[in-house]
Amino acid sequence: MKEEKRKVTIPFYATNSLIIITVSINGNTPLNFLVDTGVRSNILFSKVLGDALGLEYTRRIKLVGADGNDDLMASVSPINHFDLGPVEGIFQSLLVLEDEFLELESVIGTPIYGILGYEFFKYNPVKINYDVGEIEFYRTSAMKWKPLFYRKLEMAVEDNKPYINATVKQKDGSIINPKLLIDTGANHGLLLNRETTEKITMPPLFIASELGQSLGGVLYGYIGRVDYMKIANFKMDEVLTSYPDETPFSYVIQNSGRFGSLGAEVLGRTRLVFDYPRNRLLVRKADNFYTPFQFDMSGMSLKKIPNDDNRIYISDIRVGSPAHRAGVMAFDEILTINKIPTFIWELGELNKLLRSDPGKEINLEIRRYEGDDLTKYKDLQFTFTLKKQI
Repeated sequence: MKEEKRKVTIPFYATNSLIIITVSINGNTPLNFLVDTGVRSNILFSKVLGDALGLEYTRRIKLVGADGNDDLMASVSPINHFDLGPVEGIFQSLLVLEDEFLELESVIGTPIYGILGYEFFKYNPVKINYDVGEIEFYRTSAMKWKPLFYRKLEMAVEDNKPYINATVKQKDGSIINPKLLIDTGANHGLLLNRETTEKITMPPLFIASELGQSLGGVLYGYIGRVDYMKIANFKMDEVLTSYPDETPFSYVIQNSGRFGSLGAEVLGRTRLVFDYPRNRLLVRKADNFYTPFQFDMSGMSLKKIPNDDNRIYISDIRVGSPAHRAGVMAFDEILTINKIPTFIWELGELNKLLRSDPGKEINLEIRRYEGDDLTKYKDLQFTFTLKKQI
């Protein structure tokens, strides 16, 4: 902390409970970074940007994408100064991806230029308050006692990543106590890797779906629900659960001993204190703790065209879903939704609308292009009703 205080506060912007803060690197213009406890290192998504920032590199390394199939090359910039307002990072290393990575903007809807990982946060207790959009950094010696209304969980830090144990009751009635990675940078709720143990069982009702965007590509698998999950004896019912397909990366997950991870869809319903110096996680309920977990009811996966005006298109559509039966197709561009132009919507708000209310009527005006020729298109209108899929 720049001043000798017990704590300082940094505001953040949240979209789908993902935490975005602005970081100035070496005195340059502040950039949006994603706070990601599931990643060890700080990462910059573009070497072109890194060169423009005047970064100096010492070596190159190979990274494996989370899909296990793609190798990513990164240049290491070992000594940098990060400025977050009242907090600064001194001698911070950066992994700088040599290929541009713009996919996060397309799925989040906001330009994201990098990740702040464990290396930045490991020396301080850090309180994340999703209700008010604030992160509080505490002096290392502060917070010897836990705050009121918080419950304590033992948090293991292994290979520079935080883990806790939870209790999960599955749809077949079995109860498991999975070791879970705490991953603030993932947009799922609960994720269970079936290849890690035979105790993980699929629910009778599930759907195939894209599960998220990683540095290595799109993750695929299934979405279902568990009966409940308990964290520090706080119980969440009918939690949406991702079951990813096995990948060549799965051996890394198996070697870690974890069964899965907790993402922003669950973490965003709590207030958290990551007390790395004392290996503990402090948890209390957020204002939205009891809000039901809802999945998309339209069948459309939406993405934003990166580095463009707020143009939204349909990246994928689920066969048999309400939008599919109405005639909507993948790669249609949405012009208006319920007669409101898309440039007025944020992508996160659109996604909330599409999982908001069974029976709600959705009116779309879309533009359907003929092949790659953007001068040839048809403007069409479709109407369908949201229906709970799972």
